Amino acid sequence: MKSRREFLTNSAALAMGGLTASTAAESPKPFHLWACGDSHVGTDIKKGRESLAKAIRQSEFGDEKLGAPAFDWDIAVHVGDLAGGQGAPDDKEGREVVKQYGELKKHRREDVYDLAGNHDASGPDEETQWWFKKWVDPMGENTATSGIDPTKRRYPVSGTWERYSFRVGNMLFLIMSDRNDGGPPHGRAKSGGYPAGAVTSDTFEWWKQQVESNRDSIIICAHHHMLRETTVASGPFEGFKKNGDNWASHYHGYFPQGGPKGASYLYWIDDRPDSTPFENYLASNPGAVDLWLGGHTHTNPDDTFGGRSHIETKWGVNFINCAALSRYHAAKTTLPMSRRLSFTLQTRDLRVQCYLHTDQFAPAGFYAKAERHLTLSKPFQPA
Repeated sequence: MKSRREFLTNSAALAMGGLTASTAAESPKPFHLWACGDSHVGTDIKKGRESLAKAIRQSEFGDEKLGAPAFDWDIAVHVGDLAGGQGAPDDKEGREVVKQYGELKKHRREDVYDLAGNHDASGPDEETQWWFKKWVDPMGENTATSGIDPTKRRYPVSGTWERYSFRVGNMLFLIMSDRNDGGPPHGRAKSGGYPAGAVTSDTFEWWKQQVESNRDSIIICAHHHMLRETTVASGPFEGFKKNGDNWASHYHGYFPQGGPKGASYLYWIDDRPDSTPFENYLASNPGAVDLWLGGHTHTNPDDTFGGRSHIETKWGVNFINCAALSRYHAAKTTLPMSRRLSFTLQTRDLRVQCYLHTDQFAPAGFYAKAERHLTLSKPFQPA
């Protein structure tokens, strides 16, 4: 982990005696964000694969067998779907998630910021999102089970398990969990992932207030789902393929009761389908936020189904699909990969790299073809 000194200007650090004249000429180190998600630990562990733990080990120590390098990161945002079952997750899978997070050696558990995806949701007759609150616990309210100690957050959170924020210098992160709970149509049934994304109107109003109150910040939003028609396969009915006259599962499972039209994007606001308040706001306020991080749709980094790639700019917002760490969930399309975002001190430059965690598509490690260079609305200023 980098200390705050590494984010000072070189001249200030030199004055403090922290650098020699030769190293002062070097550029300051970037701030690295590891954006990952869709671990589906319960799915992969049945195949003997620790999807989350393997990715953590690769990031910190590399993978000698695959010839893949380690890579620096300061914090991580996991965009949901730690759970993998078609039914609601249980304590056994929760303990497995905590165990795999325990593989962190160079980082604290509190350096990872989590949100709930559709597979993390409680069932229709269960306490609202009990599993996510008990085992993942971004607010550190259940330390005994989750292992999260909020006092150890380098960048403290403010809010609730459902929606919270934190700051890294002039970057404001707005983290929103999926609310695919409570039963159909907007919540999952007893069986089935029911993939269409959902948030409450309270979350949307919170998001809007945060955006409008922080115009001077670089705003980074994260939700499990992408917004409608922003990245690969994020349009209406793009989660499936036609099988004759019928829809067949492809990127996502086909569940007629669960809003299949919106299976690939954030579709529900409370009980209102396809109302697109985020999209409408961003269209009316271009550039209001810098980044939207999500996942949910697992596929290879070259996929452009729907005429869109994994990284697209729309309404002045850079949308980045970060999925997935799983190898076996939605096996028709899944490829284990993640993104590293590098923010350079006092510039608007953002480098986005794609890391392949297996060699099934291309050699493991950074996949140069998928690298992108984006421009932020403001220069990054550290704390």
